[in-house]
Amino acid sequence: MKPKRILVVDDEQDLCEILQFNLNAAGYGTDVAFSAEEAIGKGIEQYDLLLLDVMMPGLSGFELAQRLKTDEKTAHIPIIFITAKDAEDDTLQGFGLGADDYVTKPFSVREVGARVNAVLKRNQTQAKVLKYEELMVDTISKTVTIDDARVELTRTEFDLLALLLSHRGQVFSRQELLDLVWPDDVIVTERTVDVNITRLRKKLGGYASCILTRQGFGYFFK
Repeated sequence: MKPKRILVVDDEQDLCEILQFNLNAAGYGTDVAFSAEEAIGKGIEQYDLLLLDVMMPGLSGFELAQRLKTDEKTAHIPIIFITAKDAEDDTLQGFGLGADDYVTKPFSVREVGARVNAVLKRNQTQAKVLKYEELMVDTISKTVTIDDARVELTRTEFDLLALLLSHRGQVFSRQELLDLVWPDDVIVTERTVDVNITRLRKKLGGYASCILTRQGFGYFFK
């Protein structure tokens, strides 16, 4: 399985580099951005968690979070605010915007690591229904419905659909899909991905056209 990807957004370069080094050492794939605008340019939808500073020049952390939580492509991404401000009103505002946790500077790197780990675990186990129009994917009950009618999928087909739908617009190569969906002890070829995508499309009816092929790259849900 690929490591969880984290984006650290803070205008303090030294802090970003420290967090990046330690989170990478903990097994995460970590990128940094020194402003909200730079973070947007990196394609936030590809990340599994954001460490987001509140007070930054230009677009603030709160403003960026508000944008992310109102966009269905990024609304599911957990956010941990990092800030020097510890006033109760700021904390409440952060949680009101959908923050998953809040860390006040100065902090220990171990504390941040523990909070990151806890939020990712909690986010993974929470009940989650993915939806696109009348296509519903329940990741807890492992069921798929279209217009309230049950669609019977194999486990592999379900996992492929849930992955693509939860990362709409992100192109996954065949090798990435093999790494993320198939067990490590199962030996399959990239052709296996094509076969399962074809079967999945047939079962999705009118939504088959939502799973697109980017020639030379892979598959994505549009």
